[in-house]
Amino acid sequence: MGKFDVIVIGGGHAGIEASLTSSRMGLSTALITFTKSKIGFMSCNPAVGGVGKGQIVKEVDALGGQIAKTTDKTGIQFRILNRSKGPAVWSSRAQVDRIQYNREMIKTVENEENLEIIEGEATGVLIKNNTVSGVEIDGEYKIEGKTVILAAGTFLNGLIHIGLENFPAGRIEEKRVSKKLSEQLKKLGFKILRFKTGTCARLDGNTINYDGLRRQDGDQPPVPFSFSTEKIEVEQIPCYITYTNEKTHQIIRKNLDRSPLFTGVIKGTGVRYCPSLEDKVVKFPHHQRHHVFLEPEGRNTSLIYPNGISTSLPIDVQDEFIRTIPGLENVKIVRYGYGIEHDVIDPTQIYPTLETKLIENLFFAGQVNGTTGYEEAAGQGLIAGINASLKVKGKQLLTLDRTTSYIGVLIDDLTTKGTNEPYRMFTSRVEYRLLLREDNADLRLRDIGYKVGLVSKEEWEKTKEKKEKIKELMRKLKTKKIKVEGRTITLFEYLRRPEIKITSFKDLKNYPEEVLFETEVEVKYSPYIKRQLAEIREFKNLERIKIPSDIDYNKIPGLSLEIKEKLSNFKPLNLGQASRISGITPSAISILMVYLKKLQSSEN
Repeated sequence: MGKFDVIVIGGGHAGIEASLTSSRMGLSTALITFTKSKIGFMSCNPAVGGVGKGQIVKEVDALGGQIAKTTDKTGIQFRILNRSKGPAVWSSRAQVDRIQYNREMIKTVENEENLEIIEGEATGVLIKNNTVSGVEIDGEYKIEGKTVILAAGTFLNGLIHIGLENFPAGRIEEKRVSKKLSEQLKKLGFKILRFKTGTCARLDGNTINYDGLRRQDGDQPPVPFSFSTEKIEVEQIPCYITYTNEKTHQIIRKNLDRSPLFTGVIKGTGVRYCPSLEDKVVKFPHHQRHHVFLEPEGRNTSLIYPNGISTSLPIDVQDEFIRTIPGLENVKIVRYGYGIEHDVIDPTQIYPTLETKLIENLFFAGQVNGTTGYEEAAGQGLIAGINASLKVKGKQLLTLDRTTSYIGVLIDDLTTKGTNEPYRMFTSRVEYRLLLREDNADLRLRDIGYKVGLVSKEEWEKTKEKKEKIKELMRKLKTKKIKVEGRTITLFEYLRRPEIKITSFKDLKNYPEEVLFETEVEVKYSPYIKRQLAEIREFKNLERIKIPSDIDYNKIPGLSLEIKEKLSNFKPLNLGQASRISGITPSAISILMVYLKKLQSSEN
């Protein structure tokens, strides 16, 4: 079949970003997928972004990824969530046209130079001297690869549940799974977890009665996801809101003995922050109703995604409870909801570069690392693609830490703490969220994207110019003075007042809107930003103290056996990462710091 620099297994959001990244960095890349026509297919809700997730999409775009650009091309409703709060937690979300998104992603992948699509099942990875050397396909033929990225998503030993019936599948439309690959990973020594996710029924929108339902429109004008998109000019489509009720809940409670979730048929751990409706009814009995968001699946389809009623209950129960919901009394159900279990690799077995600790040149990305969501998958796929490419080129690998990005927080959480349930990103997980906002992702990360070859010179120059204009404007604000209430103060001090807007300064109107916005946020939050920058300096001090890869923790006096074992298993790259491993005490970090200093002085 051939030889490749990078082989990517899986055509979902992680696999797409990984394969596009490596090919755009000039490396020969193979993308292995069961079905070419399903590349970029959205198994669950056709939406991108959301609280904590929108930030990841913006960061992927700033680094040169694809998801934001395709979202802007296919979006049917754009909204910024948390507008009533501060800019630190503003999060973009877009409903997209499922069919168009799928088509756009296929076209993008097909047209990418250096990228070859191979249809088939990856039945194993080839290993030589503890280093990956290729992939076996369909148990018949082999392709050679210098690096391999596993991004198999729910297809890694997937099992679909509808009521008490189940069958192997990665999604309802594709009844194929990567079982042999999962079995091989176990034999190689990887610890495997079992997680569960699910999706809602699909409804015929022509059979919904929208009278009396609350209409939800998008923002006007819609704000694009990508920093490269100047304007969204496509007509937007409204969503509608309805609610479950006590009758809905009674039907669900009556049929819990037929639920795979509550009868023990499903063994995997479910998504805490996006539970099935039966889970919500049992865990929150005091709630008389639950939101149901009726979201269109596209412009040229009548299909509606009823967000909020994910379920794995039997078909006849779904028929009954869905029709108790206002507006859905006579609805036609086009496809029923289902639950899906799949295998997950314990993410503490990978480095922050997403390379595995057990096998060199093998990388994991996406749901196989225990995450849930297109956005988390895309972020990991991009980083895996960058690092697999840098590994082939013999260059230093990229690690994003908690101070740089939401992607950095996501990967650090997974690799240092692990996860015992499907991991979802939230703004609350991010300590430095005031600095890691959506709006400044380009200012934070464009440089990195340009250096690795994913961001064009033109885009990089635009970001440089934006940075310079912000600096220039900030200098003006700090030097120009005005008289207010008998006092002479700078414009900077005046702008810090909550009621004052930067647009009220007439002589600053020549600056672009995005420059004015960035500057105003920096001024308004300057005391808090200053405090966070001080915290980051302290954080960076620990991150700078590197730990040699061949260190023998058993030789360090003063560490308990438990801590020696944990550090030996985790193999932290630096003192900062070691400090975030569960169970590693501050005193252990102090002992380790002293030992490393002695080690360094003896080498010098």
